[in-house]
Amino acid sequence: MSESLWQRLTGDVPRRALLALGGLLLLLLAAPFLLRLAPAGDYWLSLLILVVYFSYIGQAWNIMMGFAGQLSLGHALYLGLGGYVAAALYVNLGIGPWLGVFIAVAAAMLAGGLIGFLGFRFSLAGVYFALLTIAFAEFTRILFDHFTWVGGSGGLFLKVEADGSAFNLQGSPLLFYYVILALAAGAFVLCRFLLTSRLGHYWLAVREDPEAAQAAGIAVLRTKMLAVLISAGLTAVGGVWSAFYYKSLFPEAAFAMGRSIEVTLAPIIGGLGTLFGPILGSALLVGLGDLFTTLAEILANDYGVKAAGLKQIGYGIALLLIVMFRRDGVWPWLARRLGFERRPADDAGEGRP
Repeated sequence: MSESLWQRLTGDVPRRALLALGGLLLLLLAAPFLLRLAPAGDYWLSLLILVVYFSYIGQAWNIMMGFAGQLSLGHALYLGLGGYVAAALYVNLGIGPWLGVFIAVAAAMLAGGLIGFLGFRFSLAGVYFALLTIAFAEFTRILFDHFTWVGGSGGLFLKVEADGSAFNLQGSPLLFYYVILALAAGAFVLCRFLLTSRLGHYWLAVREDPEAAQAAGIAVLRTKMLAVLISAGLTAVGGVWSAFYYKSLFPEAAFAMGRSIEVTLAPIIGGLGTLFGPILGSALLVGLGDLFTTLAEILANDYGVKAAGLKQIGYGIALLLIVMFRRDGVWPWLARRLGFERRPADDAGEGRP
């Protein structure tokens, strides 16, 4: 990495923030080995994998909503497409995921390009654009439900290789952890680079006032389209990882509205338009989800009280508290307390960690 690029990525970031980021990365690299020393280490590793996974796809969605201000509630479309394309290529044609991921990304970007063109060309914005993304995700769910080449409603299952070959992304949870950690770290650096680039400034201008951005000479349509394409492509990579990690796909789950909502929660709770927001938000969500799931099991087993949906209620309460007390998310408030922002008065999110 050249010195100028390094300065561009870190120039306006306080030193203590860089040290904290470096410490977090080292901790995440060593976490699987440290968890081996703890009781139920495999269980805690599975939770950590979920944290990193949701932080990755949260970064991808954050590009659209947090940076460019385009609300998408159908991101399960890109997750499902990415997973299905790579898994079907592997099952039916023997093409491994390291090659299939490029085809999956192309398919997701094509779908995102179609949605973006239709939405932006006809001036759909806000909830209307969000409804368009939901419609495409639902249409694709119905299509894949009757598409026999990918298993239809019966699902698509990936056979586990006996040798646990990393080439086929078949191995222990440790392999999947480091793959998703590398993806999350790469997405973090990419988002930081994009925010400090001319395109990032264009996104922020379009997010704040599209008409003023247009008057200033910014190609608003192209700027929005780039946000959709990049976000869709990154999300598809997460879908590929998820398909090979869980080794099964069902249209009802892959393209479900609930899955799209899961993508949005971490950035919203952590802080839209920030880089650390999806990371902190995913940690809070996974932690709360595990807490409420455990509580529901205790109530059912020890007291005979059925508490179905307690996890979703917990998520709802968390969102309600964020809307009431921390509308910008948890991270901007925490960053100011820790001194991680050199310009705390900057509310636009530009250049913030």
